Amino acid sequence: MKPSFDEMSAAEGAVRSHYRTYERWLRQQPADAMQSARSEAEMIFRRVGITFAVYGAKDEDGAGTERLIPFDVIPRVIPGAEWRELEAGLAQRVTALNRFLHDVYHEQEILKAGVVPADLILRNSQFRPEMMGVDVPGQVYSLIAGIDIVRAAQPDGSGCYYVLEDNLRVPSGVSYMLENRKMMMRLFPELFASHRIEPVAHYPDLLLETLREVRPTAADDPTVVVLTPGMYNSAYFEHAFLAQQMGVELVEGQDLFVRDGFVYMRTTQGPKRVDVIYRRVDDDFLDPRAFRPDSTLGCAGLLDVYRAGNVTLANAIGTGIADDKSVYPYVPKMIEFYLGEKPILHNVPTWVCREPGDLDHVLANLGELVVKEVHGAGGYGMLVGPAASKAEIEAFRQQLLANPSNYIAQPTLALSTCPTYVEQGIAPRHIDLRPFVLSGKTVQMVPGGLTRVALKQGSLVVNSSQGGGTKDTWVLED
Repeated sequence: MKPSFDEMSAAEGAVRSHYRTYERWLRQQPADAMQSARSEAEMIFRRVGITFAVYGAKDEDGAGTERLIPFDVIPRVIPGAEWRELEAGLAQRVTALNRFLHDVYHEQEILKAGVVPADLILRNSQFRPEMMGVDVPGQVYSLIAGIDIVRAAQPDGSGCYYVLEDNLRVPSGVSYMLENRKMMMRLFPELFASHRIEPVAHYPDLLLETLREVRPTAADDPTVVVLTPGMYNSAYFEHAFLAQQMGVELVEGQDLFVRDGFVYMRTTQGPKRVDVIYRRVDDDFLDPRAFRPDSTLGCAGLLDVYRAGNVTLANAIGTGIADDKSVYPYVPKMIEFYLGEKPILHNVPTWVCREPGDLDHVLANLGELVVKEVHGAGGYGMLVGPAASKAEIEAFRQQLLANPSNYIAQPTLALSTCPTYVEQGIAPRHIDLRPFVLSGKTVQMVPGGLTRVALKQGSLVVNSSQGGGTKDTWVLED
């Protein structure tokens, strides 16, 4: 594998300028101080209940398990100028994706022009015919997007940012971004005196502002709620956290009902009309009349109210068609088609296995590639060729041959590394970054995002479900 870009150290060990103040401080810390901080963070996170459920994992009694997402006490630091370029690229990308979503559910100009294959969209399980012709407020479909960014070393020793994937349905992780910052300020207040770090604590205010901006036109003082599948969902902590931080109600499907073309929630004072639903429930489960009749997580009749424009859903039904991994390779073309601009952020080179030529290349190079399911998430259902055994590669080959349209493949990028405090001390570990992009009347985001770290030595899989952890992300003011 190619050498990784080191976020803190340049060639021959020289510390990068934006890390120098922190690196001097770190060198002065006794090992037991960092270990003590790590233990204190774990104790506080456990006490507060910052956990996530692991689907399929059971404890000794056969019950579902909850895990603490490991928190690393060494931050990831990004210079202000670097962040501004990332920010511009993210705003450009999400704007184009929202334009694409409006187009495919209306005129379908990009399909007629042959820029994106029509059958890739219209036969895709994530395309929702029920959304055809539905006008959503401001033509914004994905109000909350989580865009996964990685950095890889270039031949000249620099690091180039790439978009690894777009999460436009119900992206999670922002609560960990906020809690990580609170934890670092608690553990190391002196670092915030010696560094000018851009704040992130106002994210819930920006989120509420964005949700209120897309209210139905008749709602002057909109009622906003967060819709959760319930306490057994893996991200339930985040649902409750965001509702509490925004000062809005956390509701489940059974708390909502439809009457006379509007959505109401049950309260102790009687029914209260709901105008905006920040839903953390997948499309299939939102309305048992329209989608899965066995769903108990949604609200019967919700789709009709939504189509009539009497409630806003964030994110919109049908956004999954824009973050399907087989659609990802076309995003740079979307940016040029809708905005007339060159993409600021690069895609990772991608082979779409539904294409015979691409499939042949992937089958011939399985041991060198990362192969992913187009609807996969959480690091499941993928092959990391260089880390796989011959038996695993051959088993995956059969899956590919049986259903090639279900997979895409990418080169194995050597994700950048950042110093990380592990059991053995400080060591480099691979990281990515998930900034959270809010689209209402304008596109805005807090500086940084959630840095995820692969805690296993040599691992490139940062997902928390696969043993990854998180770091605080510092964007420095100029």
